[in-house]
Amino acid sequence: MNRVFRNPLGMLLVCGLFVSSACGGKNNSPASKTLLEFLAISPSAESADYVKEKTQFQLHTLTTEQRHPRTWTLSDKVDTDLPAGLDMLFSVDEDVATRLAALSKDPGPVRTLSEAIEKALLERRKIYVYGTGATGRLAKQMESAFWRPYWRGVDNALKSKLEPHLGGGLEEKLVGEMTGADRALISSLEGFEDLQLIGRLQLKERGISKGDVVIEVTEGGETSAGIGTILGAHDQWKEATGYDVAEASKHLFFVYNNPDEVLLPFERSRSVIQEAGITKINLTTGPQAITGSTRMQATTIETFVLAHAVEDALGRIFKGLVAQQVLTAEDLAQLGFAEDMTLEQRLSRFATVLTEVKKAVPEIARLTRLEADTYMSGHFSTYFANIGLITTFTDGTERSPTFRLFPLDTVNEPTRKSLFQVWTSAKDRQAAWRTFLGRPFRGLQSDLYREPFSTQIQDDFLRKAALESLNKAGNEQQDLYDFSISDANVQRVGPKADDLGVMIALDTEAALLNDTSSDYDRFAALFQERGAKLGLVLVSGGPTPTWRGSASGAPFIHLRIAKMADPFGVDQQIALKILLNAHSTATMGRLGKIVGNTMTNVSPTNLKLIGRATYLIQLHVNDVLSGEEWKKLHGEREPITYAEANAVLFDVIPFVAEKKAQGDEAAAEVAVSIVRILESLRQNRSVTLDEALAQLRGGGLNAYLASVRER
Repeated sequence: MNRVFRNPLGMLLVCGLFVSSACGGKNNSPASKTLLEFLAISPSAESADYVKEKTQFQLHTLTTEQRHPRTWTLSDKVDTDLPAGLDMLFSVDEDVATRLAALSKDPGPVRTLSEAIEKALLERRKIYVYGTGATGRLAKQMESAFWRPYWRGVDNALKSKLEPHLGGGLEEKLVGEMTGADRALISSLEGFEDLQLIGRLQLKERGISKGDVVIEVTEGGETSAGIGTILGAHDQWKEATGYDVAEASKHLFFVYNNPDEVLLPFERSRSVIQEAGITKINLTTGPQAITGSTRMQATTIETFVLAHAVEDALGRIFKGLVAQQVLTAEDLAQLGFAEDMTLEQRLSRFATVLTEVKKAVPEIARLTRLEADTYMSGHFSTYFANIGLITTFTDGTERSPTFRLFPLDTVNEPTRKSLFQVWTSAKDRQAAWRTFLGRPFRGLQSDLYREPFSTQIQDDFLRKAALESLNKAGNEQQDLYDFSISDANVQRVGPKADDLGVMIALDTEAALLNDTSSDYDRFAALFQERGAKLGLVLVSGGPTPTWRGSASGAPFIHLRIAKMADPFGVDQQIALKILLNAHSTATMGRLGKIVGNTMTNVSPTNLKLIGRATYLIQLHVNDVLSGEEWKKLHGEREPITYAEANAVLFDVIPFVAEKKAQGDEAAAEVAVSIVRILESLRQNRSVTLDEALAQLRGGGLNAYLASVRER
């Protein structure tokens, strides 16, 4: 067709001069109908409810939901110049360094938190850290990667000196909990995150009471479940005789990453920010490297600050006991606190950690390219970790909702679907959970939740989702997942030729890399014997060891970071987190899972993510429609509305769910929605969902958007 027929004005002029069958059909064109009429979509009841009633979850005004100017062209950069793309990602971590440098000069509320932890431990109270999604995994890390391993490493003679002053059961003093409990480590449980009620109920189930220190950690400052937790803890103070607002604020902490002024319009956030009985710790760094991906900078700074605050508190307790002649200087050294280190000095160390990670960009790029090529050729990865297990596991599981990948496979899957899996040194699945958590698996006791869910959740959609998720949150869920390097697991999901095995070693594990009796060497040997590839990440202050992959030139990243005045190993874990976050993001970028720096493959599993998905559909469609090339080819059209984008999204959600159940890796709600809209407008007909999905199979959404402007 001549280009004039693709222009509405040209069509109007031709129709004014001639009578033709083509002009007579103009009422069927997209320009003469609303988008939803053209696509033959009637907004579902859930979509209509979301647009009208769920405005408090439409969060695209938040700072963490904005596009970071330094990563605007990330998807193209990781494809054409991978080291430069990694540099681009790490440049956003500089925002964390800047914020921590300022905080180190005036720790303010972080010092208040450290002093509260010190006082609580001396009074034999609990420390309760709660989060949702990425911050929930942070809370689990606080307990299971920092607190419990530390106390397991303290010998009994030292514990016997400490217990008269701190009480027994030291491992149990810090409780890390997440929305949905341990099962939610694998993937989010739909409906839970949007309920303040569940935060209150979990607070009760874990036995947290007035006088305990409660730390609610939320990436954005608006997570309902977390807000329910901190308000529930505050109610314990308000309902007690002689409520003291100042004393309450010394026990209750709300940690978040958005400016107060952008959160205040949201009622649930406002109820916390304006409450004097809760101490606020605002760690805002700015937009994330990937728009809305708070698994990155937001949780990095929160983990770093909270873990060092706990270390700081323990250091003061132990030095106080030295002054009382309960402990000796030698005891202090054994406890890991021989060096004097102030809170200010702890917070200022982040820049050194980041610098060390950035030095490794060339070798990180080798691993990223190898992993992306592994997936593109239809193969899989297996990571092996022990000390770094939770950090590694968290990065891997969070790829699923961020990039719409299959979640970790259950033991019932006949063949692998998840691109990523993780193993650890354990003889079977139960032992693997104990290695992971440092304690038995802890699910939700459904009898404590079912009646409140049934009677206190007024929203029909949320009630239904929460009750369904409750059936997937109990202790029985542990039997569905096996992270062990057992013979049975090796036989079931072991490596095949051209798969990838990545070993993660921290600190003293360096010595195990060339120890033929270790599980590290066993893992490497297994992958080599089966024709698979290898990679290694080591974070330690010691010399670079040899290992099985040395001869073949396998990617080997060694971050030289020692555990100086850092008995928890916080700096090493943070370095690993920063590295893996950038590596996995760049890997997914090379697979076409991001567009620019936007999370176009996000899984819309809660109200916030539905809002993000809707906004991204609207953003990318309107970006194309406003382009000069599109307008020349297809004419001008009004931008699509938020309500239209949401209606299309809800129409696509069941289609993608069905495709995912069939094992379709390419299906993603945002991407299919965008393509369906643009292809329908481009072809002047309502394309089917299958046709839209087919457009994504070549190079993903990024490739489609690059080409559609010129077709």
